[in-house]
Amino acid sequence: MQDRILIIEDDAETAAAVAAVVAELGCEAEIRGTLDEGLAEAGLGDYRVIVLDRMLPGGDGVEAMARIRAVGSRALILVLSALGRAAERVEGLEKGADDYLPKPFEPDELRARLRALLRRGTMQVLDNDLLAFGELEIRMKARTVHVKRTHVPVSPKEFELLTYFARNAGQVVTRMQLLENVWHLHFDPGTNVVDVHVGRLRRKLEDAGSAAIQTARGEGYVFAPLGAAG
Repeated sequence: MQDRILIIEDDAETAAAVAAVVAELGCEAEIRGTLDEGLAEAGLGDYRVIVLDRMLPGGDGVEAMARIRAVGSRALILVLSALGRAAERVEGLEKGADDYLPKPFEPDELRARLRALLRRGTMQVLDNDLLAFGELEIRMKARTVHVKRTHVPVSPKEFELLTYFARNAGQVVTRMQLLENVWHLHFDPGTNVVDVHVGRLRRKLEDAGSAAIQTARGEGYVFAPLGAAG
């Protein structure tokens, strides 16, 4: 069965170009030209990835990402937009996008970004459901976090951040690694987006009784809930 990718894009030429790349990846493309049509289809279809324009008839795609989640879609979201300044990309990623590609784009780069998202989705399915570190438990399928059986509410980006830390437990993780692997930025946007998210996640875990994230001064962070850093 082919993987399905939803394209929400009002420019017919751009939508056709994206659909051509989707076909090259062996996936099935479905195109919707307005935000309302895209939201309706996102809730009905089983999509692995949604390619989402920002400036759509009906509103801003980035502002609508919460509505996409609200209709039950678990697809990874790639924002494709002419609004490509660093601040705009950071805004999109902070509001829940899994990747952000400015227009105009090269088909080869879009192909690589989509392939990476499809690979990420597959890895989540194949991973063991539970990552446990003493009293800290991370459930991959439910995307939930518990400390001492108490639920710790985390945002989608905080969950990605925590799972990246967990998979690199005991090792120093740099800010650049987090930008590349959690925000999918291959440049430093010159903001404190990493520090803000890490600080917020660390406070939530500490409030629940887990000092899992530690600072490695001048280097980055270490995830060591069981004293793995020594």
